[in-house]
Amino acid sequence: MGKEHVQIFDTTLRDGEQVPGCKLNKEQKLILAKRLDVLGVDIIEAGFPISSPGDYESVNDIAKTVKNAVVCGLTRAVQKDIEVAAEALKPAKRARIHTGIGTSDSHIEHKFRSTREKIIERGVAAVKYAKTFVEDVEFYAEDAGRTNNAYLAQVCEAMIQAGATVLNIPDTTGYCLPEEYGAKIKYLMEHVPSIHKATLSCHCHNDLGLATANSISGIINGARQIECTINGIGERAGNTSLEEVVMIMRQHPGLGLDTNIQTKLLSETSLMVSEAMGMVVQPNKAIVGANAFAHSSGIHQDGVIKNRETYEIINPHDVGVDTSSIVLTARSGRAALAYRAKNIGIELTKDELDLTYATFLTFADKKKEITDDDIPEIVKTAGISY
Repeated sequence: MGKEHVQIFDTTLRDGEQVPGCKLNKEQKLILAKRLDVLGVDIIEAGFPISSPGDYESVNDIAKTVKNAVVCGLTRAVQKDIEVAAEALKPAKRARIHTGIGTSDSHIEHKFRSTREKIIERGVAAVKYAKTFVEDVEFYAEDAGRTNNAYLAQVCEAMIQAGATVLNIPDTTGYCLPEEYGAKIKYLMEHVPSIHKATLSCHCHNDLGLATANSISGIINGARQIECTINGIGERAGNTSLEEVVMIMRQHPGLGLDTNIQTKLLSETSLMVSEAMGMVVQPNKAIVGANAFAHSSGIHQDGVIKNRETYEIINPHDVGVDTSSIVLTARSGRAALAYRAKNIGIELTKDELDLTYATFLTFADKKKEITDDDIPEIVKTAGISY
């Protein structure tokens, strides 16, 4: 039985760029857009065209350049926004306008000072207008995570009737629990009469560290698009991490879901985004962090040396990492020391290893990490000739 396709909607160049200090110039955006296209993302959200002349130019240039992915521009439910986005997207082989409005009572009352009925009217008008420019229109119900489910279902049905092809259900504030977000998607799948005519999309934020879990819960319950960024970069605590959701689907074939992402390009793409935006990836970041395939505990090292799968559920080659790292620290055991010594041409007998290990611990207590350059000195200090 074949796997169902989950579309990857990458918003690194739009939502990801909203991080303070992470502004990209046009050239950087073009380089990253080309990379995302090669990576295999289905949709690239290139920017918010009306926000600035620079963003308009970037979206326009990306639309001219991208060969495979759909190129998407963000708008508010405002005619001028939609017109400017449509113009910027004209050169794209496949274009999408992403328009929408807040739907939670908090947004309706405090932000728009409006009513539920008028919000639906504004959304329908925006979708219909966007539809006059492009066939592919995505509607976002901002703050859907805190929107009443019955009302959200009404919103979704109205937008499908107006011509929306994708319905974005954002957990804008990162508030939802995975069970709650999954139940929201399930509710929409069961209570929106025309849901078969559109794709539900997950757009989750990481304020409580649940963006990835919520997105996975969403696709388990029927959503077929995930909006995400490389390295999980994004406003406040960040967005759903592309590399995490992709590898979860890949490592859990029982879900029956997969993407078109070329996973062997993930590590290099992560580095490209990190360097362009000046945002260092935390070492313990899943999939692409420097420590994702590093082992320093003696018990773990012994297991990995004997069989990588004892402590690694992902083959590092699958995400573009050459090999696992056996890091020598004061927590390392004899197996790790022997392994690293052998890698630089020093083979130790059991007795020699015992002597060397005692000296190694003395060195390791003084340094955070023992490097290959330290090993010959440790062996000599232990009185071993090689």
